[in-house]
Amino acid sequence: MENFYESMYKLIVETSTNLPKDVRRAIAAAKLRESAGTRSAMSLATITNNIKMADDNISPICQDTGLPTFKLKVPVGANQLKMKEDIKRAIAQATKDGKLRPNSVDSITGKNSGDNLGDGTPVIKFEQWEKDYIDARLILKGGGCENKNIQYSLPCELEGLGRAGRDLDGIRKCIMHSVYQAQGQGCSAGFIGVGIGGDRTSGYELAKEQLFRRVDDVNEREDLRKLEEYVLEHANELGIGTMGFGGETTLLGCKIGVINRIPASFFVSVAYNCWAYRRLGVYLDPETGAINEWLYQDGDEVDFGQAEATSTEEQQQSVREVVLEAPITEEQIRELKVGDVVRINGMMYTGRDAIHKYLSENDSPVDLNGQIIYHCGPVMMKDEDGKYHVKAAGPTTSIREEPYQGDIMKRFGIRAVIGKGGMGPKTLKALQEHGGVYLNAIGGAAQYYADCIKSVEGVDLMQFGIPEAMWHLKVEGFTAVVTMDSHGNSLHADVDKSSLEKLSKFKDPVFK
Repeated sequence: MENFYESMYKLIVETSTNLPKDVRRAIAAAKLRESAGTRSAMSLATITNNIKMADDNISPICQDTGLPTFKLKVPVGANQLKMKEDIKRAIAQATKDGKLRPNSVDSITGKNSGDNLGDGTPVIKFEQWEKDYIDARLILKGGGCENKNIQYSLPCELEGLGRAGRDLDGIRKCIMHSVYQAQGQGCSAGFIGVGIGGDRTSGYELAKEQLFRRVDDVNEREDLRKLEEYVLEHANELGIGTMGFGGETTLLGCKIGVINRIPASFFVSVAYNCWAYRRLGVYLDPETGAINEWLYQDGDEVDFGQAEATSTEEQQQSVREVVLEAPITEEQIRELKVGDVVRINGMMYTGRDAIHKYLSENDSPVDLNGQIIYHCGPVMMKDEDGKYHVKAAGPTTSIREEPYQGDIMKRFGIRAVIGKGGMGPKTLKALQEHGGVYLNAIGGAAQYYADCIKSVEGVDLMQFGIPEAMWHLKVEGFTAVVTMDSHGNSLHADVDKSSLEKLSKFKDPVFK
């Protein structure tokens, strides 16, 4: 199959940069439903702008290109060893070309392989069938949404919903709770795949397999079809909204599958996927490996411009915009309140998990007094002169830094932190005591934010790898929303509380 490597490379690049049409249609419909002038409407406008920019730039939709997972159905006699070799070669080349972020790290040492290859990465699953063509599919599922996967063992007690038993209604409660617990940390509005039954391993595999279904397909089982429709309708009544800002759309798709189990175990496994639902597939000629057909890309082109909502003058006036440029003073921070829109010009510094752990034990390589830390692991490309350029640079999930953030802000004088999904009570307390603010950027909008970064001024701690290094970025017009302020207010805590109250309305039995 002389064309198989080339076909796999094309599949990887398209999956990373070109959102499927069925997903685009779901996002466009959500944009039409959202109330104009809200934070969620602004987020959806940024998301659709980002999708178009990724198309134009042929660059990653989201900087977190996840752990590539391939699922292939092949005719009997296909050389799976050679195919696996070609897939790995295509992964390495796509990483080198800036279409994937180098995400494969040694689980013990943390060392980044630099090419997305290593033990267990990428994931490649083969299945033989008797058809005369190859069905190859790929999903790129980022870490933010992967961390919101959840598994329930029935019977169990669920916050807001009470007892979930070993029946269809107990399953319903688990799925509703899975949407609630994700909040905005998984880059809502999202999609969920649900696996009922199996053991802990096969249940999660079944859940992820559901994410290869089309958004607009119909479940063949009547009871599961009704459950999918119920969840999709009522999850959007929780008011979590895009990015967890509150709003009309929290869930864009729900797909449920079921397999047998043993009597002692009853698992409900949920695979949560962000709005940047990157999965594509191709049918290949088994003799040449050439692409015969693309999957998920049928139908008319989606025009997001037709889904624009216009806000009233009153709504526009209700949004306060503030321009910030570091070094920022405590006085400037104390003036900010939850809901303010901040536009940043000047310098900011990236810092993810490795940087936060490092700063908790060591001095900073740069003076961070009055500065801004951006929770981001960018996709970077080096030119012929050895200068780095940003290819994708959206925010990562901030809650992972909760053990460190408050202490680091106080120690180094950091005034603002940018990320997504919000942070917890320890950080909120530190913001009050120190005079700091948390800014929520739009998760997945890696092209939109890359465009705001005008230059890479330097980098420190490259021993942690490109995603985890401290990049010095000069930005212009970088937009985010104040969601935690220095007065003890947290939009994330408010939405969590209100959505839990709404969740409790669904505790009564629905399916007998």
